Amino acid sequence: MATSPAEWTPPSEHLIRAADLALEPWRAWTSPVFHGLENLPARGPALLVGNHTVYGVVDAPLVFFEIHRRRGVWVRSLADHVHWQIPGWRTVMDLGGSVDGTRDNCRALLRAGQMVVVFPGGAREATRHRDDRYRLQWDGRLGFARLAVEAGCPIVPFGSVGAEEMFTPVLDPDSPLLAPARALGRAVLGERGRRDDVMVPISRGIGLSPIPRPQRLYYGFGRPIDTTPWQGRADDDLAVTEVRDLARKAVQEIVDGLRAEQAADPARTPLGRLRSLKSRPRGARWRSPL
Repeated sequence: MATSPAEWTPPSEHLIRAADLALEPWRAWTSPVFHGLENLPARGPALLVGNHTVYGVVDAPLVFFEIHRRRGVWVRSLADHVHWQIPGWRTVMDLGGSVDGTRDNCRALLRAGQMVVVFPGGAREATRHRDDRYRLQWDGRLGFARLAVEAGCPIVPFGSVGAEEMFTPVLDPDSPLLAPARALGRAVLGERGRRDDVMVPISRGIGLSPIPRPQRLYYGFGRPIDTTPWQGRADDDLAVTEVRDLARKAVQEIVDGLRAEQAADPARTPLGRLRSLKSRPRGARWRSPL
């Protein structure tokens, strides 16, 4: 990675168009719906804070490209340290503008006027137990709120729904049957790998295969949360907790709204879309609750 994340050079328009074109089959498979992109500020700094779905790589790329397509902004993303322990994959992360999710890196991006995507639930949400579907796991996570208050930047809450329905868990991350895999991960990743929360669940998609079931993906962005009322209180845990809780409530309401749209959408699957002869659901089916 670059010495400072702010020194990163965005992908060329040619590369973005090529990658965007490569995503077209996945768009056809998932027929994504986006709400509230007008809530994104015209420019940064800003923190885009949302829920992390299981296997987050399934739905995250679509929202990054959609933001660039509609708003002309290439957002940056904070990611778990473990991504940079995997040869080859870390190169992909670097090319896409993701950075190791440290406070210093986030601070540098905000100071450079970037829009930064943060998943406070991190690996805990990405490797969730089957009983925790769409439950935000942000307890004790105050870092993003502290940095937003310090920078005086808005927090834009967002939610994503649909990835969880693409898979059926077979083995949860804490399954005794995955103990050898957890031990191998700790051995390969060293000190930073001495965590069991990065063990992904074993799931099946279509039939017994790992191919994701064709489910529509739903995304929603709420109105920005102004952090300036807490200006100068970045070291005040009570103030930062208030900001964190406001963001968590907003994200959970968006997720709940998207799930309600999903449940009522006859076109959530390709067969349903053929039956309804609609490529997209009507925008009036869901409104940001914020």
